[in-house]
Amino acid sequence: MASTPPSRRSFLALSGLTFLSVPLAAACGGGDSGRMPAAGGKVAFAWWNIATTEPGKSLFPQLSTAFTDAHPNITIKTTSLENEAFKSKLTAVTSSGRLPDVFQTWGGGVLRQQVDAGLVEDLTDAFGWSSDLTPVSLQAYRFDGRTYAVPYDVGMVGFWYNKRLFAKAGISAPPGTWAELLEDVRKLKAAGVTPIALAGKEKWPGHFYWAYLAMRVAGLAALGQAAAAKDFTGAGFVRAGSHLKELVDLQPFQQGFLGAGYSTPGGQAATMGNGKAAMELMGQWAPSVQQDAGGDLGADLGFFPFPAVDGGLGQVGEVLGGGGGFALRKGAPKEALDFLKFFVLENQSKLLASNGYLPVVKGAESGVADANRRAVAESLARATGFQLFLDQAYPPAVGQEVNDSVADLIAGKKTPEQVTTSITEAAKGA
Repeated sequence: MASTPPSRRSFLALSGLTFLSVPLAAACGGGDSGRMPAAGGKVAFAWWNIATTEPGKSLFPQLSTAFTDAHPNITIKTTSLENEAFKSKLTAVTSSGRLPDVFQTWGGGVLRQQVDAGLVEDLTDAFGWSSDLTPVSLQAYRFDGRTYAVPYDVGMVGFWYNKRLFAKAGISAPPGTWAELLEDVRKLKAAGVTPIALAGKEKWPGHFYWAYLAMRVAGLAALGQAAAAKDFTGAGFVRAGSHLKELVDLQPFQQGFLGAGYSTPGGQAATMGNGKAAMELMGQWAPSVQQDAGGDLGADLGFFPFPAVDGGLGQVGEVLGGGGGFALRKGAPKEALDFLKFFVLENQSKLLASNGYLPVVKGAESGVADANRRAVAESLARATGFQLFLDQAYPPAVGQEVNDSVADLIAGKKTPEQVTTSITEAAKGA
């Protein structure tokens, strides 16, 4: 297992990409990145993905072959790259203005930069079947009311908890409010249980707390408004930091958490998987990483959404998460979108059966076999709003400052006010 789960590691690798503004004519491609004409009315297009591990390593080629078998006039030239290699190669082709016809994306600030550079196809008018997909799965790929990618996976962050340790502390049900969560932390500590596992060294896990608290206190719309205004110093964001400091002051994390990694030996996932902490705030990948790094909690493992904050403007149904999708370069052949329809809409059951992806098709959550993954899928299906990971939603420099400043708050090096000031300064400089 890598130091971060695939969905997180993928974005963090991409966050270092530099996108240049290039002429639209150059963006229409050339070489193996543009449309590759073939004789006899045939069409060939390039597809770049990151399916170098299972289940995608086996499943993606199967779906590609099934599509070309059914459409013998179409050839798909597939390039599957590990994340770092994907980063390097996409940087090179982007700088030259030649994106592949179909390419992996996680949306947010990076995709927005590609769109603003005139490199990405606007799918809005051609993507008639988008109504078959869940609104939350599309959110990361929409800008100014237009859609620029097709999702194939989506997930969310929530609290994973150890039911046995909750029972030991006399906690009969997961907390529904922030005040209840703080009280449960006190009960767990009184029972001799470490309340929360945290990978303080890697910073990004800590940003989940501040992001969710900002959503619950200031409201989902405030995050977009702050990004547009390049000003995060509003009272709601300061209050979010103050609530996080309330938690930090209770000393809820495992010993040595500031030096702990996520999936490393003795790190956050291992601490949780080995039953040495009662909770972790993490994405849908958490159970599998717990098993790889620590142990399998089995029936003792449960899931609950981030709680409400009394007096806050946000709703519990608003979730923080991310996913995976595919974008098309400007001028890509229409057959490329036909392939994505086949891949996502017509093969949703195969994606779910692989136990590696969560549904993006409406009503498909009942097809998720694993109970914990189904709990996440059902939460997403009920979601009333969706916020992409802040270190992905915003330009890379801003997202990194969110991670860094929140980590400093957790370490006692910054005040809630200093966090908002630092993020604002990064936004104004981006």
